[in-house]
Formats: sequence, C-alpha cells, structure tokens
Amino acid sequence: MQTAKPKPSIATAALTLVCSLLSPLQTHAQATPEPQQGIATHYDATGPVSCAFDLDPRERMIAAMNEAQYGQADWCGAQVRVEGPQGNSIVVRIVNRCPECKAGHLDLSREAFAQLADLVTGKVPIRWQLVSLPLQGPIAYHFKRESNPYWLAVQVRNHRNPLVRLEYEAGGQWVEVPRKDYNYFEMQLPGRGPRDYRFRVTDLFGHQLVDDGIRFRANATVKGQTQFPAAP
Repeated sequence: MQTAKPKPSIATAALTLVCSLLSPLQTHAQATPEPQQGIATHYDATGPVSCAFDLDPRERMIAAMNEAQYGQADWCGAQVRVEGPQGNSIVVRIVNRCPECKAGHLDLSREAFAQLADLVTGKVPIRWQLVSLPLQGPIAYHFKRESNPYWLAVQVRNHRNPLVRLEYEAGGQWVEVPRKDYNYFEMQLPGRGPRDYRFRVTDLFGHQLVDDGIRFRANATVKGQTQFPAAP
C-alpha cells in the first residue's frame, strides 16, 4: 500500500488521495463488505444516537447495528442495502447500536421498516450488505465541544465508506488516534496540539485521504477537501 509522505509543514490546505486497495484492510474492525443475513425489527428512531451524529430530523432511513457487529463504532455512518422477504430493498445509514440484538440483526427506523413489511409484522428475515453510494460534498471533521489544545476529540463525518483509522501528523510522523465506541477519535496529546491539523483518514478498503490545514476550533465542523472513491 502506498502511503503519503509526511510534510514538515501543515500550514497549507491541500488533500491527497493516497491509495486504493482491491480488498478490505485486515483490521480489528467489525465492518465488512460481505453479504449478511439476519432479521430486521423496528424502533422509534428519535433522540440521541450511539454514533453521536447530529441528525437532521428529516433523515428517517436510518438503523441501529447489532451489538455483536457494532465494534468500536465501526459501522457508524455506513450505508447498508437491506433486502426484505418480498425481494424489495432499501438503503439505510447506520447511526445507532442495538445492545440486545444478535449478529445479523438490524433495528430499523419505523419509516425504513415500513418499506419492507407492515409494522405490525414486527420482525422479518433480511439480507443486507454494505454499499458505497455517492455522497454530496467532502468528508468533514467535527471537534468535540470539550476538545482543547491538550486533548483531541474529533469525529469524521460525511464519509462514503466505513472508517478504520484516523491519524494526525506530529514531528514528521503519523500518530494514530484511538476510536471510542461513541464514534469519536480521542487522545490526550503529549503537549500543546497544533493550531492546524494534518489528518490522514483510512477507510475499510484502504483508501486514504490526507487533509492539511484543518483549523482546530472546539465544537466546530471543518470540511475536508474531497471524498472517498467508491468501494472496489
């Protein structure tokens, strides 16, 4: 895999699409492009979500991932095509987790479930699979309200494919930022962090995006320069 060569300066805003692998990365991540089978149920998909996204109330084609496959928020933001028992299909975005759900189980919003079966059915068998559909605009970085120059907490938003890694450049080296199960990458910095970050984001398929000049601002969202390509 070709990697980006770190630059000594992070002052300019630029992005490089670094690499593209033909198969998913071998990581601890629970997300996978392989077809899955299981069941679908439905719930009242309102209120805060485990993936900590600021959802638009109008976004109703959403779902919760089962506990067994949720991992460290590995599916957060992923698009999944779900096929119901009648052969009809929908696409939902994973924004939540279902603690009581077993592997293969998706808990859909009522609006999403209703497109597969009557709500009174309650539970139906499904097939589902990760998809890589186009999104509008580039990826974005949201700095948590509590972030400060010594503690980094950032969430990557609007990403086309599931994420496996976020790194920032420090002293000419890439430093990986651990991901928490509420979908923020966070770490205590060894000293005062940079005013402008240089981030490298890797998706499930090995594509890497490098963004320069991401200005740190607590409780702010900063757009990157581009978007991940489609999955192989």
